[in-house]
Amino acid sequence: MRRIAGLLVAPLLLLSAVACGSDDKASDSASSKNGVPAITAGAKFGEKPTLSKGKGDPPKELKTEVVSEGDGAKLKNGDAIQVNYLGQSWDSDKPFDNSFDRKQPFDLTLGAGMVIQGWDKGLVGQKVGSRVQLVIPPELGYGEQGQGDIKPNATLVFVVDILKATQIPATAKGTEVAQDNTDLPKVGVKTDGKAPTVTIPKGDPPTKLVSNYVLESDGEAVKESDSVVVNYVGMIWKGAKEFDNTYSTGKTQTFPLSQVTLKGLKAGLIDKKVGSRVLLVIPPDQAFGDQQQQAIPKNSTLVFAVDILAKV
Repeated sequence: MRRIAGLLVAPLLLLSAVACGSDDKASDSASSKNGVPAITAGAKFGEKPTLSKGKGDPPKELKTEVVSEGDGAKLKNGDAIQVNYLGQSWDSDKPFDNSFDRKQPFDLTLGAGMVIQGWDKGLVGQKVGSRVQLVIPPELGYGEQGQGDIKPNATLVFVVDILKATQIPATAKGTEVAQDNTDLPKVGVKTDGKAPTVTIPKGDPPTKLVSNYVLESDGEAVKESDSVVVNYVGMIWKGAKEFDNTYSTGKTQTFPLSQVTLKGLKAGLIDKKVGSRVLLVIPPDQAFGDQQQQAIPKNSTLVFAVDILAKV
């Protein structure tokens, strides 16, 4: 979903755009601790922290400081994780964003390139239940271009609470479901971790949303309040042209269903079982309608083969 994330899901801070700055100000009078800005209030796991302003020159290398260590599993690349965080520039006393005020944790797949490199590198090996502080140099943050309220070449400071982590299977698995409607696309059933084949028929597409199991697992049903971890192939019905494929990148995608803006994708995944492979055929009125989006022409019917690997 990396290439079309902004089209399918409302943008999140660390994916593509920085949210509006917070009005909270941190004290710049406290000393730094262990080379990182001190937490002057809200130091406990789960509390919204307040950070002091950085003193002197920031470190040139990525720095990870464990504020309090949890007793959960260590994070690995490929894990779907959920965190709360507060972010602030080294030379600022004003946070540019935090999830604590939104009361909605942030979900991501670690190592999938969904976030700035400083997060992917700094969180690997940390334990679930920990609070960690990251000091991220510009080359592992937003670099020379900056982002929103973040100035070019800014060193970033984050306090991150690691709430939970889920190990992600390589593929969907389940009972094969007959695909005997010749008017619908047929999806491959191999479970080798590679992209399934999708064969689209020559006729006209259906005018209503199709959401059918290809492989049906016995996992829990997905709810609108869940965040899901998926692999998928996305195609345009007309011409059977592929427009996106997460399998080719080797990186799963994690997104909250509540923030999915593509109506048919959201509706098609709700109530489906985790671990399953699903065929979605999304008519234009539940896709992008009469608006062209990147390589997707206006009034396109979209076809997705989705492996629902986990929910967090």
